[in-house]
Amino acid sequence: MKKIFTRTLYIAICISVVVACKPKLETPSADKGSLDLTTYVAIGNSITAGYADNALYRKGQENSYAKLLAEQFQLAGGGTFKIPYIDPNSVGIGSSGNARYALTTITDACQGTYLTPQPVAGSGDATIFASVYAAQGPFNSFGVPGAKSFHVPFAGYGNTANGAGNYNPFFTRMAADPVASSMLTDALARNPTFFSLFIGNNDVLLYALSGGAQDAITPTGTFNASIDGIINALVGVSPQGVIANVPDITSLPYFTTIPYNGLVIDATTAANLNALHSGSDATFHAGANGFLIADASATGGKRNAVEGEFILLTTPQNSIKCAGLGSATPMATQYVLTATEADAIKTATDAYNTKLKAVADLKGLAFVDANAFLKSAITGLTFDGIDVSTAFVSGGAFSLDGVHLTPLGNALLANEFIRSINAQYGSGIPLVDVTKYHGVIFP
Repeated sequence: MKKIFTRTLYIAICISVVVACKPKLETPSADKGSLDLTTYVAIGNSITAGYADNALYRKGQENSYAKLLAEQFQLAGGGTFKIPYIDPNSVGIGSSGNARYALTTITDACQGTYLTPQPVAGSGDATIFASVYAAQGPFNSFGVPGAKSFHVPFAGYGNTANGAGNYNPFFTRMAADPVASSMLTDALARNPTFFSLFIGNNDVLLYALSGGAQDAITPTGTFNASIDGIINALVGVSPQGVIANVPDITSLPYFTTIPYNGLVIDATTAANLNALHSGSDATFHAGANGFLIADASATGGKRNAVEGEFILLTTPQNSIKCAGLGSATPMATQYVLTATEADAIKTATDAYNTKLKAVADLKGLAFVDANAFLKSAITGLTFDGIDVSTAFVSGGAFSLDGVHLTPLGNALLANEFIRSINAQYGSGIPLVDVTKYHGVIFP
């Protein structure tokens, strides 16, 4: 069989976001309007925490959109914004116990020498999970990687006695009382005068990241009840805040980098594959083909991927290019988000976003359409002379995990929050200077 050619993924990546140096500017003036920014709290998940490059680590925390918001708020009388910081020299830790990613040059027998994201250490830094509340708390940032909507009011979300899968070590480290605290009670204990809520991504994302093989989509009723409880409690303390909706996660680089029809072959190879998979629903032709995927409902248990389905970024790249994965052998379900699974995610996301907008309107809160903003970035945008898109690595907005933001992406998101806040409260909070922030760093 002839060699099968797939579209280049990581090979010869050579585009970087270049941030031009600018002379130091005067501190911009700020008008707080009707805002009281004395005590700002941010509630959310990994994006709020500053998780990036597949891990929680110090540089990511320092460049979270919530941190950047707080800095702009301080220009209008905002107070201190405390974050449960990790040691700046730590390699960080991800949800799988991994260290953060960095672009690394590697060489193999099949693809030669190329740049690809790789962990900077053999394992993540588990010491991060030790409590830092006594030394650093109380906190203003309640961004907890992995948190879903119903986790926000969950008392004991950091309680290790609950057993694996029933507590979150990223909350354990920052909780005032891991046994009894919830993200919400700890946030309310700060007596906030202003809050932000960006939650709901994980209610669909964790299911999607596994190709529908693990986790589950949060039922709309559960989501709605959680949001009502969270917002009613927050507004009972502070009537001022901002809510962001849930982006279309299938627009993230994690789902779009490998095209469903990225199997490009010649006529001879197509004939060989048709013979190999005779008696199944898989067919091949010269040109671009849908990758071969496993499907128990298909004839022979395999078929071609079709438009509206997504090949995940975690699919082994060498196996595609060098070992016939997706051509000679089908891709397993954990590497594929099927059309049915994607439709279920869209239905849930649309319902979540309807609820979030309705609650924001009902309570008179600012509203950030993060979903629309992400979609506008797909084809590319230019901010202060910097070109940004959702393209993996080269686009500048998304970090090396294809899901979380770079410092530049966080700066852009923070500005979306600021625009919505200014519009709702008649304030003049200055926008973040995006030229100060970078995308993916190249070696």
